[in-house]
This record gives sequence, structure tokens and C-alpha cells, in this order.
Amino acid sequence: MIVVTGAAGFIGSYLVGELNKNGIQSLILVDDFSREDKNLNLENKRYHLKVDRMEFIHSYFAKHQKEIEFVFHLGARTDTTEQSKAIFDQLNLNYTKRVWEICSQAAIPLVYASSAATYGDGQLGYEDRHDIVSKLQPLNPYGRSKNDFDLWALTQKNTPPFWAGLKFFNVYGPNEYHKGRMASVIFHTYNQIKKTGAMRLFRSHKEGIKNGHQQRDFIYVKDLVKVCLFLKNNSVSSGLYNLGTGQANTFLDLVQYTFKALNKTPDISFIDTPIDIRDTYQYYTQANMSKLISAGYEAPFVTLEEGITTYVRDYLSKNKRF
Repeated sequence: MIVVTGAAGFIGSYLVGELNKNGIQSLILVDDFSREDKNLNLENKRYHLKVDRMEFIHSYFAKHQKEIEFVFHLGARTDTTEQSKAIFDQLNLNYTKRVWEICSQAAIPLVYASSAATYGDGQLGYEDRHDIVSKLQPLNPYGRSKNDFDLWALTQKNTPPFWAGLKFFNVYGPNEYHKGRMASVIFHTYNQIKKTGAMRLFRSHKEGIKNGHQQRDFIYVKDLVKVCLFLKNNSVSSGLYNLGTGQANTFLDLVQYTFKALNKTPDISFIDTPIDIRDTYQYYTQANMSKLISAGYEAPFVTLEEGITTYVRDYLSKNKRF
């Protein structure tokens, strides 16, 4: 059996679909299944059992650990505007510690979701070196919760036989309809263009950076899941790994690619970045992907233009899920 936590969510449900495509149906899906809009992501997916996330951690996993061969722990509280440390301690830090502890005692390989939010404003760069983790200064409680766990994991003597913490950069693609404000910029751009015929981007509030020239490393969810499966199927060293494309793109480019995918003439304006996120807003991210490539990962990453074109034309325009 393979466990996927966060299985009804954006990345988790896509992973379930890819595992199914690879002929794997012996899956334990873990999530809070109370939201019907998320459950739609699991339509036509094949699995063995669904387990509520709290039942899984408090009773199911310890009792059934001998049946589990691999864990993809993708479930987390991902709201970057949430300010409650207690919520992140419960759902991101302590929950993941318990998953780790059971994987360690039962010798179950573990891949878990970390985040590029751990890098904060990027002053120390975007290199997935272990020696800088204690020096990183995330900009919000979400990023701190992810970095706190990475730091904890690196100090553990008892570990899973293989583990990887994946620092997800800006992920986009099918199955994010339920994410609201936390959905990708591509998702919001598509919907704003469809509704108004135009797109408003956040104005730059940093000297030397033009409006729309904020840059992020955007990765298509299909590529992210390919890496997850590579780590499951190949023998590589345990540790933290960046998971972006290694190529930053401007928001202006992103919006122009979306207009192009919709066969529309760009109409772009700028608004102030909301006060509640202005001080914690990342103006530049770009993953250093050399560690993963050195570990043997050779598949090319989809370019942002290619990814947006596929996402818009094959999924968003058809209101389709993967």
C-alpha cells in the first residue's frame, strides 16, 4: 500500500491520478474529506481506502504500518496569510513529526512537502543545502512551520530508510479549483481575463523592480509529480531537494502567455499589493536544481508558456480535472 496525504487536494489528487496511470491502485488516501469541492478531484480515481487525516495520525497509521510500503506526505495547512502559529504547529509541524516517527520505526520511505517559502526574501539564495537551513528567515508562519520541520528532520538520528523533503516552488495546474485565494496566479489570471477581458497585477513596491517584473519559478504540477515518482522508484540520497524548474519568469510574461492561450490581446494594469501580504511578498524565486539533477533526474521541465497553454486550453477552458 502507498499512502498519499492531502489526497483530495491539488497536488495530492494529481499524484493519485498519475499512480493510477502507472497501474497502482493500492492506495490509502488521507485528507479532510468534508469539502465536496475538493472531493471532485478524486472522481474516477482508484484506491483501496480513504482515511480522515486525524484518524490516520491518531490510530490508523500505527496499527497498519506493516502494510505500508511508501508514504507521500503532501497534506498541510498551506494558507500563507494564516497567522496562527498554533494551527501550523498542529497540522504542519507536529503532524509531520508523527508521520516521520512511524515511518522511521517501520522502515517506510517518506517523501514530504516542504516549501520554497522557507527561503524568505532569498538573501541566502535558493540552494537546497542543509547547512543553511538554520539560518533561513521565512517571511510568514507557513514558511516557518515548513522550515522548522526541515530543521528538525536534519537533527534526527532515527530516520526513514529513505526520505526527501521537497521544497516546492510556485506550483500550478489542474485540480486547484478549490484553493480560492491560494490558487496559482495562472488560475486567477485566467478567471479575471474571462470575467473582465483584462488583468490587474500587483504593483511593485520595491525600488529597482518595475511593475510586473516580480519573478517566480513556476512549476507545472505534472513535472512536480514526475519528480515524486522518480524519488520513489530510484535510489538517491536522502535530504532536502528543491523542486522548481530552475528558471524564473516575470508575472508580466505569465499574463501575456495566458492572454495568448486565450487568443486575446493583452490588457494589463496594476494595483497596490494588499497591505496584509505586502511585507512578506517574495519578489524573486529561482530554484537551484543541481542537487536533483546530480541525483540522476534527467527529464526536461515544461516551459511556462507550454504549461500555461496546456492548462488553459485542456483544463481551465473545459472546467476539467486531471
